[in-house]
Amino acid sequence: MMNKQSVLPFSLALLVSFLNCTTTLAQLSPASAPLKPPQPAPTIPAAAPQQPLVPSLPQSPSDSTPDSTPTVDIVGILRKAKSFNILIRLMKTTQLINQLNAQLLTTKSGGITILAPDDSSFSELKAGFLNSLSDGQKLELLQFHVISDYVSSSNFDTLTNPVRTLAGAKPGKVELNVISYGGSVNISTGEVNTTVTGIIYTDKHLAIYKVGKVLLPMDFFVVAKAPAKAPSLAPEPSSGVAKGPKADKDESSSSDSSQVNSTDQNSGTAKMISAYGMWVSLVLGVLLMSVMTT
Repeated sequence: MMNKQSVLPFSLALLVSFLNCTTTLAQLSPASAPLKPPQPAPTIPAAAPQQPLVPSLPQSPSDSTPDSTPTVDIVGILRKAKSFNILIRLMKTTQLINQLNAQLLTTKSGGITILAPDDSSFSELKAGFLNSLSDGQKLELLQFHVISDYVSSSNFDTLTNPVRTLAGAKPGKVELNVISYGGSVNISTGEVNTTVTGIIYTDKHLAIYKVGKVLLPMDFFVVAKAPAKAPSLAPEPSSGVAKGPKADKDESSSSDSSQVNSTDQNSGTAKMISAYGMWVSLVLGVLLMSVMTT
């Protein structure tokens, strides 16, 4: 009984000593640093968009324009850009606009690119030039301004010359050559040299660019060689020329006749002299015989 009473105070003393040591150690240990908020992962900057080779016109959409829909209005786009009235009128009269709209509706990939000259470019043409073209030539002229593929403003340098247009392939007559360098796009037809001066409209299937001049194909200026003339026969001599030799013949005939007349006169004179001599001889003979008889 005494052993149990002595163990109990000893156990309490050990418990109190343990609690005091724990508190002292907690006070002596340094305070833990506050936790730092998690740092966000570094974001990779997005690649800068590729700069177009040609500038955009005022109020013209960029390449980020949503895909074109079947309701795209080419005439409305040109009318909104202003100063394209002649091109719009020609597109309507030649019905090229119907062909372009149909091609946009049926094109699943590729698209079209229109090189559009403004009214001032048409005014630089020779007076009466457009009126001198037939309906077929006017259509070919406009088709020559349409590339049969979609070309973005930064991809002109990927084209292969000669560039195919809706006017078809006619080597040496209807050829369009495109060269891009130094931030500009140059276009040559063999007859006209100009540049792309701005973007009128562009999406993923349709692109319309402004050009500085009307693109005239060489086909309009090739003059067909005239067929060689067949060798002509030598011209017949005129009546005046024919009379020349005849006059010589007449002169020759008259000369011959004069010679004949002169010969006849000489022979007649000789005969007269001969007859006269015979009479003189006869008279002398008679006189000589009468003298001898006497």
